Amino acid sequence: MENRPLNIAHRGACSLAPENTLAAAQQALAVGADMWELDVSVTADGQLIVIHDDSLVRTTDVRQQFPDRAPWNFTTFTLAEIKQLDAGSYFVETDPFGTIAAGLIDTPTQEALRGEPIPTLEEALLFTRDNHWQINVEIKKTPPPLESFPIVEHVIDLIMALNMPSQVLVSSFEHSYLTTAKAINPSIDTAALVAWPIINPLKLLNRLQCRAYHPYYKLTDARQIDQLNQAGFEVNIWTVNNAKDIRAFTKVGVNGIITDFPQSRSIP
Repeated sequence: MENRPLNIAHRGACSLAPENTLAAAQQALAVGADMWELDVSVTADGQLIVIHDDSLVRTTDVRQQFPDRAPWNFTTFTLAEIKQLDAGSYFVETDPFGTIAAGLIDTPTQEALRGEPIPTLEEALLFTRDNHWQINVEIKKTPPPLESFPIVEHVIDLIMALNMPSQVLVSSFEHSYLTTAKAINPSIDTAALVAWPIINPLKLLNRLQCRAYHPYYKLTDARQIDQLNQAGFEVNIWTVNNAKDIRAFTKVGVNGIITDFPQSRSIP
């Protein structure tokens, strides 16, 4: 990352398109985001997919397509089944960030989003590679019944098979995953996601051999950012959607801003 704020598209630029889809990545790229962020987990047949929630209900039409499969957790569906789902219409119908009501997404674009599929991690990585872009791959804790699936190994193997380590930052709240990733391949850059206060983040980053610290934005301040930068670590904060907060953290030298509004790069 460059030593300046980055507008990383949190959950795939979800204010402009349905989260964790290639449509979201395309929108984030178009508005000048330096990077996009996605969540990865695994299907019943061991395929890596891009999804945030354990359940498919909120972001797809899975109830209509598979009415008898409650609670519709993605770990109980094969990739072929998941590829049948519409992961775009919910965005048009619910307008979760008010961007449609604000006139930021025209009618033809809205219609094009209907039917948008859930991508595989390979599809997401290839999109990134083909566009000479950067990606933050967050590895989610795999829910039942696939808790023991070696997801970290599969993610790292795929990144290396596509020859993409220089374009990928691997992050996780599961810090043991980061240790595993570095053990598999020390060339992989990692970032520690944090949603709780950490007494000594410098010690944590050194122990995990991370490149970056990814705290919830209310858990850090200018002093800590400077301390970590001076020690050679990047600080990328999440999820910052307020223009005032974006300006404030830009001034104190944060390296990256993870946001649902990648168009916020234009904020003066």
